Amino acid sequence: MKSKLIMSVMAAGILASCNQSESTDDTKDHSDMNVELSEHQVDRFADIQVLRYKVEGFDKLSPEQRMLVYHLTEAGMHGRDIIYSTNYRYNMEIRRAIDAIESGYEGDRESEDWMKFHTYARRVWFSNGIHHHYSNAKFKADFTPEYLDQLLEASGATLSDAAKAAIFDNSKDAKKVVKSGASDVLLASCVNFYDPDITEAEVRAFYAQQSAGDDPDRPVSLGLNSKLVRAEDGSLREEVYKVGGMYSEALQQVVYHLTEAQKYAENEAQADALKLLIEYYQTGDLKTWDDYNIAWVNATEGDIDYINGFIEVYNDPIGYRGSYETIVQVRDFEASERMARVSQEAQWFEDNSPIMDEHKKHSVVGITYNIINVAGEAGDASPATPIGVNLPNANWIRAEHGSKSVSLGNIEHAYEEARGGGFLEEFAFSTEERERAEQYGSSSSKMHTALHEVIGHASGKLNPGVGTTKETLRNYASTLEEARADLVALYYIMDQHLVDIGLMETLEVGKAEYDNYIRNGMMLQLRRIEVGDSIEEDHMRNRQLIASWAFERGAEDNVIERKVVDGKTYFVINDYEKLRVIFGELLREVQRIKSEGDFEAGQALVEGYGVIVDQELHEEVLRRTEALNQPPYSGFVNPRMEPVMDDNGNMVDVEIHYDEGFTEQMLRYAREYGHL
Repeated sequence: MKSKLIMSVMAAGILASCNQSESTDDTKDHSDMNVELSEHQVDRFADIQVLRYKVEGFDKLSPEQRMLVYHLTEAGMHGRDIIYSTNYRYNMEIRRAIDAIESGYEGDRESEDWMKFHTYARRVWFSNGIHHHYSNAKFKADFTPEYLDQLLEASGATLSDAAKAAIFDNSKDAKKVVKSGASDVLLASCVNFYDPDITEAEVRAFYAQQSAGDDPDRPVSLGLNSKLVRAEDGSLREEVYKVGGMYSEALQQVVYHLTEAQKYAENEAQADALKLLIEYYQTGDLKTWDDYNIAWVNATEGDIDYINGFIEVYNDPIGYRGSYETIVQVRDFEASERMARVSQEAQWFEDNSPIMDEHKKHSVVGITYNIINVAGEAGDASPATPIGVNLPNANWIRAEHGSKSVSLGNIEHAYEEARGGGFLEEFAFSTEERERAEQYGSSSSKMHTALHEVIGHASGKLNPGVGTTKETLRNYASTLEEARADLVALYYIMDQHLVDIGLMETLEVGKAEYDNYIRNGMMLQLRRIEVGDSIEEDHMRNRQLIASWAFERGAEDNVIERKVVDGKTYFVINDYEKLRVIFGELLREVQRIKSEGDFEAGQALVEGYGVIVDQELHEEVLRRTEALNQPPYSGFVNPRMEPVMDDNGNMVDVEIHYDEGFTEQMLRYAREYGHL
């Protein structure tokens, strides 16, 4: 699971929660080609700012370690086309045309039409397709079909009529992912995991039959690495992502670089895990994927680690299919040592949780936590990146073998350097609240991420005989899982135990996080959606669910008070201890829902508290944030790695460079890693 702290400049104006302009409108173009960039910004357009991260410690690695990092990063880059294809069936055709125009057009690049096209192009690159990376809404093209035809002709590029319709027909495939409000969420979504006419009922029937012979205690992740298509006779079949199967050309290169990486493995456990990952890509066998995850979670030594595969299922409306991603990691040993107590105390957290005893793990195993520096990202993790990850996702592997959690330290640092001011002054109610956020906001956000990833996702267990959450909680599974992990973090961040064991200096850290979470969940995150829209994205739903449920639950005791001063709304916490109790009550219920597979209760929570937006409050938030001129979304360019060769043409080392702009990097990637 990802902590999609995909940077939003948060209520505190410090480090935002949850995988990023001046606009709150995810479909309108408000770009300015001459916008002034800050020293930390590489680019800025629409609702996006692009930043740069540094790989601290890269120079301290041995040449062999740097070559390991290089090949792991190259493996990920060679798979980047896959995320475009799985996001939408016309994405690759459209992106190829955009790449050709941006590379070859020799006409007027100062005109208003070009500015509009260039903004559209960068939005497509940033979101890995023509739908917004967070809201899932299709971008509206502000240039005309006639202008696009001129660009295509001048650049020698082509687009089919169907692809042009995808760009300009706003009624066609308007949302990549729809998780509620439709009789069939699969038919309402246009993500390219399924043929367009396949229904949710058909998919569930197909996999019910597929899982009949599975070990119910160790189920494989059915559908994770394939597209479900309709055969000529009307039946369904999987097209598996593997060498020799779907996306073979890209995966051959992924396998090549993983094989090269294996030569530089730091230890036998790391090499064995890489061998299984290679075998998985060659065969597409999901049991091999499980074997790989077990080997990977046990490979805990060394300075280098990585995430690579079809992993997170947020982009599938019904939670079967994983999106391709990779994150290459260099461990920050000093920072990891400071935070080691989080994973060391995992059993204490489980034993003292407010959830029912029958839902607790009596033996928590194999939990590791590290602060890492990202060396390279691709696919679903780039350009918009999480700041925390906990894997593997299979509940039975976590229970029997453990999990790995990481916080992306250099990403968090880059966000902190780039943060803008004004949000605290505008949305914090009191001087005390602002000062607490300024003093403790950064540390509280990092602690929340650690608790969310390390303890939250790793806690609790399913009741015997209860199916996987994609079967039981269906399209609400991801929202409820993120809520569960957030609630664990919120419950414990106000626990004196964290102070006693040296993880926090004071409970003021916890209060700062409570202020921030309620401010964001009730108000600030609304700047990410259009007026009149409901909330679709899982992490946004989760935050509003928790904040609004807590607000209602504590209303009688005025635990959270809604105040209006000079026409401005504030949500003020009056009793932090009572709020902690409320978070514990909700955690107990959300864990029960997961453990028992209670779909109706989960649906009621999400639909009742996480989806519907207070329209008057939403409009107020948009008015108040517009003047702050801060983009709600951020992402990153990657460093450029260059092999150092000897006189015989053999790679002997790797140099790292921080010299590419966003457009420059996207066009280089198209040249060097374009396979589909």
